[in-house]
Amino acid sequence: MAAQASILFRRNYAATAQVVVNQGGTSSGKTFAIEQVLFCKACETGNLVITVVGQDIPNLKAGALRDALKIYNDSEEIKSAVKSFNKTDRIFEFHNGSIIEFKSYDNDQDAKSGKRDYLFVNEANGIDWLIYSELALRTRIRIFIDYNPNTAFWVHDNLLGKPGVELIISDHRHNPFLDDASRQKIEGLKDDDEERWKVYARGLTGKISGLVLTNWHLCDAIPVDARLLAAGLDFGFTNDETGCLLVYQKSGELWINEVLYETGLTNQDVSKRLLLAGLTKSHEIVADSAEPKSIEELKRLGWFISAAKKGPDSVKHSIDILKRYKLNITRQSVNLRKELERYKWRTDASGKATNQPVDTWNHLIDPLRYVALNKLKVNATGGTRSRLPHLNTNNSNNNDLLNQMISA
Repeated sequence: MAAQASILFRRNYAATAQVVVNQGGTSSGKTFAIEQVLFCKACETGNLVITVVGQDIPNLKAGALRDALKIYNDSEEIKSAVKSFNKTDRIFEFHNGSIIEFKSYDNDQDAKSGKRDYLFVNEANGIDWLIYSELALRTRIRIFIDYNPNTAFWVHDNLLGKPGVELIISDHRHNPFLDDASRQKIEGLKDDDEERWKVYARGLTGKISGLVLTNWHLCDAIPVDARLLAAGLDFGFTNDETGCLLVYQKSGELWINEVLYETGLTNQDVSKRLLLAGLTKSHEIVADSAEPKSIEELKRLGWFISAAKKGPDSVKHSIDILKRYKLNITRQSVNLRKELERYKWRTDASGKATNQPVDTWNHLIDPLRYVALNKLKVNATGGTRSRLPHLNTNNSNNNDLLNQMISA
């Protein structure tokens, strides 16, 4: 089979260690390359059990499973080898009896169920060491691990440097399929924050400090009796995502659900995506005031939309408002969670934090701030009752960068 793939594929495919650790910067292609290897293994050998593990199902759906489906859909040879894909159970079944399953585990007791031949622990710094330990004990041939090295964790403490463990460090320069605009955005981190540049542009272990918002927690769903304040909307197009989220309030806490995070959308596209996400045109939206033309176009399409009430120090002021609340972020809000883990204060030449955050990875945080400015500014504990009842929505991120498959 003709091969066209990154060096990361070749390194992982040729690895002989029991544990292969892929430490990499953003967009290095490590997840995609490992899954290419797993598809090749499943095709080559019958009756293999291959398990891909993520910290939760929404993370898997937005990342590893989406990449796996792209690998499958882009390769006729893989399609011919796969007997079926069970969308509900997230299992690829091959004609030769092999399977690739996508799972998450609540605790180490849960992880004791089942054995496998290959294990892939995706974004391992979101998974507990005890869960990994139980899974590793029940893996026969090889374990693959990947993560962004924001800070040292159990891989560094318990695995690296031990016999049978191979470390592969990668960054965006190892991904031949990444576009130049994305590369420039990643390299541009050096101008604002060299520590983040070291982590995300070079794949080196760092310590991300000075995060702006740390008062957030995961929740499974929005409470049915939570009051809807508004939707927040930030416009993007080529390099920046258009982001939209819904902000609710209950018992003095905010509850937030991501509904849109995608590049390349016109305002007509945004309107269609919002409808698909479950919003109605009577739904109140607070949008970026720097985009009056886009706001007017959505108004003419029938949306109830207004501009964020910005003013002097509005960024810091809106952040101060948000810090007064416990922020409950739904598990399906994968991109918002990633932004919150990267949203830092800008530092001056001496390394001291300023009162302004770094203006990157904020296409969902900014619309959250817009809602805070318009709906929470007057009364930071009361909020405003929405005209609409509770609304459940689904994440609609369709952003894929990698699009090549190898055959062995």
